[in-house]
Amino acid sequence: MSDDVAAEADDSGETASPEVEIEVERLYGAPVTEAFGQRALFPSLDTYLELCAELASQGFGQVVDLCVVDYLQYDRTDLPATVAPERFEVVVNLISHTRRERIRVRLQVADGVEVPSLFDIYPGTEAMEREAFDMFGVVFSDHPDMSRVLMPEEWVGYPLRKDYEIGRIPVQFKGAPSQR
Repeated sequence: MSDDVAAEADDSGETASPEVEIEVERLYGAPVTEAFGQRALFPSLDTYLELCAELASQGFGQVVDLCVVDYLQYDRTDLPATVAPERFEVVVNLISHTRRERIRVRLQVADGVEVPSLFDIYPGTEAMEREAFDMFGVVFSDHPDMSRVLMPEEWVGYPLRKDYEIGRIPVQFKGAPSQR
């Protein structure tokens, strides 16, 4: 057993799983965890924009992905002790090409709470935030066009929410006889 693996072994002789997130410290004022060699920051709603602006100034110049996770019936064990779990989590993956490093921002969001838009800092998030709104109903304040991007404007509901009924629209194949 190597020294690194032996150092991670507990009294039972089993090694710690690499997927387990370990709280490291605070970075830019936000609690930090690390998993699979990537840091995750957990800002509050009040410090979210400030944190993302600071990361942009530190060379994290591109948002690779912005998405939402619905934790409706999921027990959260991967958050730092100081972070209160909410139903939704906005996840922003940033990359710094000069540092050759990625960092993840994980924002806890309650249902019905508006999240500040990153559009002024990262213009490439415009479509990502619209998709998050369209599929989950998370509204991004100060967004230039907070309208649906995938579903028709008259659509009611948010299809990727865990409490959204499935199978409400019958699939109609071209040339198939219609069901009456």
